[in-house]
Amino acid sequence: MILPEIFIQRMKTMLDNEFDEFQQSFDNDVITTIRVNPAKYVGHPTLTPVDYCATGYVVPKRPVFTIDPFIHAGVYYVQESSSMFLEQAVKQAITKSDLKVLDLCAAPGGKSTHLASLLPKDSLLVSNDVIRARGQILSENLKKWGKPNVIVTNNDPRDFQRLPGFFDLLVIDAPCSGEGLFRRDENAILEWSPDNAQLCAQRQQRILADVWPTLREGGALIYSTCTFNSAENEENIKWLGEFADIEPISLKIADHWGVTITDAGGFPCYRFYPHKITGEGFFMAVVRKTGERSLPQTKKIKDNPLLASKAEKEIGRELISDESIDILRFEDSLLAFPSRHLSDLLQIKNNLRIIHAGVKIGEMKQKDLLPAHELALSTILNRSAFPEINLTIEEAITFLKRDDISPKSTFKGWNLITYRNVPLGWVKNLGNRFNSAYPKEWRIRMSVSEFLNERLKAEITKFPL
Repeated sequence: MILPEIFIQRMKTMLDNEFDEFQQSFDNDVITTIRVNPAKYVGHPTLTPVDYCATGYVVPKRPVFTIDPFIHAGVYYVQESSSMFLEQAVKQAITKSDLKVLDLCAAPGGKSTHLASLLPKDSLLVSNDVIRARGQILSENLKKWGKPNVIVTNNDPRDFQRLPGFFDLLVIDAPCSGEGLFRRDENAILEWSPDNAQLCAQRQQRILADVWPTLREGGALIYSTCTFNSAENEENIKWLGEFADIEPISLKIADHWGVTITDAGGFPCYRFYPHKITGEGFFMAVVRKTGERSLPQTKKIKDNPLLASKAEKEIGRELISDESIDILRFEDSLLAFPSRHLSDLLQIKNNLRIIHAGVKIGEMKQKDLLPAHELALSTILNRSAFPEINLTIEEAITFLKRDDISPKSTFKGWNLITYRNVPLGWVKNLGNRFNSAYPKEWRIRMSVSEFLNERLKAEITKFPL
């Protein structure tokens, strides 16, 4: 791999006698890693674990993920292993049990789905992306992951100043020059330049300054990038220390993890180099906003305009399994959302653009409910409320393509489609045919023959999930 000469000279200065090994690592094969959803996958795959992530695993040969129904059902997420280090930052730096968390630059959803699994049940996760199209992808991935305590927003970082002191934890995986992705994506090399890296550093400072007021005093910031450039990493942490009152948070690191600890003016930082770890280049620092101040008490809402009627609540309550969830009405839809965060939802709704919140239960058509696809994939679905049809791999792929299926079922009405006991979506049995409710925009677009030849079937069989 041909690396930019200016980049090479800078890395030689940074790494000294480690540089040759670092440079050679760019000719190594890219390693594929996944992170399983503990709410949907029970057990441990027969795969090599990622040292610092309890649900992360190395896949020895990259399969054709598109043809695995489990990825469409949110059973696992394909994620670069270095970024899974987020787990250590959350587990070691955060002790509060009812966190309000903002993942600011969240698309496509790797860190947000990870946070959704890591955070205590009573927490609230707000996942944001400033670009609308990316926000839709983020929303899709979080719907597949299935947690109800999530709100997806589409806002500029500055917009969050409308919520001062609202969040206990900020996660900012800042847009960067992408040097850590050179091995995985050669386009990152073509787009790289020293000027672009400097622009990235300035943009990162603007993001930090814009969103800082929304973090409560005593709250924590997890800042990360996928670049090696000190201007975007340590220098930005030093700059934050000059701009705001912060204190360092140190993480315990095992030697065999291969993580390099650096210093940013008294603030420990954690670097991931591809010649020392199984993943790609990555940087992280964790700091705490100092000072203690009583937060304004949230007003109790006596008449929540989003609450559903008694009859609608009874309909929705039969379909979900979690008593801590309330049933809301938004336009023609019923939503499931944690009761303890209803005031937070209203506050966010009044100040930000929401793409989706909680779990959509379905749409009301007169007195009948049309179940929503995300309800089927949610972790709060009452499985006993619907008859189920378990499909073969061929049938499951046909269903995910939104083509017609003819399973054996005597139950008319709505049936839950599953594959290996994992929900995939809904069909309505009309007696003479089955109508699919799988979202058109989520359907697999490759031809059936590409999926079902013997070579690809063998790949599915070998994949250890």
